[in-house]
Amino acid sequence: MTTLQDLGPSHLTDGRGRTPPTRKASALPMLGLLALSTASFLTILTEALPAGLLPQIAAGLGVNESAAGQLITIYAIGSFLAAIPLTAATRTVRRRPLLISAIIGFLLANSVTAAVDSYTVVLVARFVGGISAGLLWALMAGYASRMAPPGMEGRAMTIALAGTPVALSIGIPAATFVGLALGWKAAFWLMSAISVLLIAWVMWKVPDFAGEDKDGEKLPLKAVFTMPGVRPALFVALTFVLAHNILYTYIAPLLQSLGTIGQTDRVLLVFGLVALASIFITGALIDKWLRPLIVVGLALFMIASVTLAFASGSTLAVYAAAAIWGLAFGGFGPLIQTAALRAAGSAADVATSMIVTLWNIGIAGGAIAGGLVLDHLGASSLPWSLLFLLIPALAAVILIKTFGAHGPGFDPAKPVAAH
Repeated sequence: MTTLQDLGPSHLTDGRGRTPPTRKASALPMLGLLALSTASFLTILTEALPAGLLPQIAAGLGVNESAAGQLITIYAIGSFLAAIPLTAATRTVRRRPLLISAIIGFLLANSVTAAVDSYTVVLVARFVGGISAGLLWALMAGYASRMAPPGMEGRAMTIALAGTPVALSIGIPAATFVGLALGWKAAFWLMSAISVLLIAWVMWKVPDFAGEDKDGEKLPLKAVFTMPGVRPALFVALTFVLAHNILYTYIAPLLQSLGTIGQTDRVLLVFGLVALASIFITGALIDKWLRPLIVVGLALFMIASVTLAFASGSTLAVYAAAAIWGLAFGGFGPLIQTAALRAAGSAADVATSMIVTLWNIGIAGGAIAGGLVLDHLGASSLPWSLLFLLIPALAAVILIKTFGAHGPGFDPAKPVAAH
């Protein structure tokens, strides 16, 4: 997912250890940062919108709902295949043309999706969109850092990445409403229109930067992967994201099976709003209560799953489960990223790239696994399938030594490596 970015130190300079001239200002360049925030909003919206319109998309493309769910899978595959190699291949390319290229990728992907009725062509378009997302997420945090005045990099990155919770809480429910009211293709045309406006906005208010010079050698992936605390954190990240995307991707058929028909947009709105609130709660507590917050988040997700399993015929129970689910999910990204970064120490950038890749694997795997459950066991089995992932994750946090109060990764006294 996309909210977990490379926060390496090379992003804070011009690549030669010098502070870029544009960062001498004393105030944040809000219009430029809001353009980046809109880009992150568009990325999440493009990725997740099919989840709210699965029955309509399936009917329009002449496939079943599990096949329609693979539109999310293929997007995630494009993201995790592209993120690391594209980042390495484009390190010396100027930043603004690269950013605009990623947005053009969204424009093409969404326009083709809206214009054709071929499932195969739409799959290809979604793959292109995923590649664009992988490139954009690789750019986002570093771009915001270089735009910020000294000492305000964190605030700038928060603004740039704020589009993610806004997309989850407002954008996806709103676009789902548009798709239900005007047809699912209208929602994708709307995203194409946003892309066109965003390109103009970026050219107007987002400064250009030189690409990064190659600096010193970095630890290889294998060396970072075997650090104490890194593998457990990655395991929890993968299982949580898999469970989340099984539920998120197939929420529409699940709600239909529970008798909550025609309310997908409202259920997702409740989920998104509570997830947004959860981010603020996490930000206030994360430094002192990292491990307990992860335990609570996993436990809340399990409670939401069990509630959904028994929610047939009860609209109130469905909405309560959505709220609990949102509370568990909203702060999970910052929590698990912080755990991985603490475990990795000076190799934090490599650990972050692993989290980004696993996040997208979880998105793709969730769509695949949820489709298998839907096809073979039915929608009512979806909540129970989540427990097979969440229970081992919770056990890992509680039982594995490196997840203990004095172990790496989840030790609240151990600071994240400085960037």
